[in-house]
Amino acid sequence: MTHSSIFNLKFMYFRNRKTHEHNRMTVKYSILLNLILLVSPLVLSQDLDDRGYIVSVGDRAPDFKAELTSGEPVNLSDFKGKVVMLQFTASWCGVCRKEMPFIEKEIWQELKENDDFVLLAIDRDEPLETVLNYTQEAGITYPVCLDPGADIFALYAKREAGITRNVIIDRQGRIIYLTRLFNREEFNSMKEVIFNEIAD
Repeated sequence: MTHSSIFNLKFMYFRNRKTHEHNRMTVKYSILLNLILLVSPLVLSQDLDDRGYIVSVGDRAPDFKAELTSGEPVNLSDFKGKVVMLQFTASWCGVCRKEMPFIEKEIWQELKENDDFVLLAIDRDEPLETVLNYTQEAGITYPVCLDPGADIFALYAKREAGITRNVIIDRQGRIIYLTRLFNREEFNSMKEVIFNEIAD
């Protein structure tokens, strides 16, 4: 075999080896990219669910029956055609106590005479006497429902999740806004959603 033939064989060997390694790297990067594309939505979904909700904007609001502190029964589905605000609360919740006066002054007092609006506080798993004392201390005049066992809460969020949250429901019974904790900017955005929805 001539030197030229040996050189050509070596060249072909290294060229094929290089091509093979390149193909292997291409396959590896392709697999990695597919994994990233597959996992990213799951990660994003987890991030979006960090607030503990099990419902999302656009979902139909889960129906429930409850009893007001006055003893009057209420059924969420009875309010179809109205804009509904659900405010989840409890006497032991410091953030709730901070938020509720703003709801009272800036939302309830502005809209309580409007037949197209319903506001219901939903107190998590507390006896009637506790709820009455709590709302009186907080200066709250809007309706409050009892939620024994936090069963209503668990329709909207993980049962073990934090309490402070608001759910805004449109006239068709679909969720259009969700809040968590009390953030002034988010609260203002929620107010805008409510007032715009009522004006439509």
